Amino acid sequence: MKILIATHKPYQIPEISGYQPIMVGSALRDEVPAGYLRDDQGENISSLNPFFNELTALYWAKYNLRDEDIVGLAHYRRYFGTKSSHNLADILSQEQIYDALEKVDVLLPKQRNYYIESQENHYLNAHKNEPYFMMQDVIKESFPEYLSAFQQMGQSKKAHLLNMAIMKQADFQSYTDFMFGVLNQVAQRIPYESYEGQDRRIFGFLSERLMDTWLYTNHKTFQDFPLVTTEKTNWLDKGTQFLKRKFFKNTNKKVHF
Repeated sequence: MKILIATHKPYQIPEISGYQPIMVGSALRDEVPAGYLRDDQGENISSLNPFFNELTALYWAKYNLRDEDIVGLAHYRRYFGTKSSHNLADILSQEQIYDALEKVDVLLPKQRNYYIESQENHYLNAHKNEPYFMMQDVIKESFPEYLSAFQQMGQSKKAHLLNMAIMKQADFQSYTDFMFGVLNQVAQRIPYESYEGQDRRIFGFLSERLMDTWLYTNHKTFQDFPLVTTEKTNWLDKGTQFLKRKFFKNTNKKVHF
């Protein structure tokens, strides 16, 4: 088992059997702390980290952790937990992960519920619209068996976000085949290198909408887990920003036919 803890900076990492920190974007850094894996060794897309975020760790795992029975991704600020807390003692243990995967196919963070808008509308209000519609076109053209689930995800107010998951190797390969297969085609169709600010992280945002698309198409069973977070979330600020995006139109929003 290898649960990667994606981080872009040195951080207090919990020492739990089965967990391993990985420095994403290692190819762009002068040095990587001792004890951290690098995502620029073996087959990798480490240099694309500004656009793919934690997905460079997933890509590295896809090609360099094939001997592991179970593969997962956590975040230096977010972990799967037995309950929602800021206590690292509540992070799922290796034994608890094994037990859970005896009952379901995939372990996921608790779904995010936006209540007053669909996942598609939330994405379009928060990000550049062209990449989302381009992703929909790619799925329609090259992965048509996933289109119904993608549309279902888009109309739902709930989704599994954060690019966090734990699953067995065969499912991990299936999921990453689909996810990177879609993103690679989108990358060929949009000028992502010219994007600025938050939009530079485009593929990390797009991929969040592909987990449920893969999950429901392949009829995978799953269990949601609360998050153990190392930093407290300012929900007032997040709520304010959400409402601003919802009720003040995004200037790059476009109608797609």
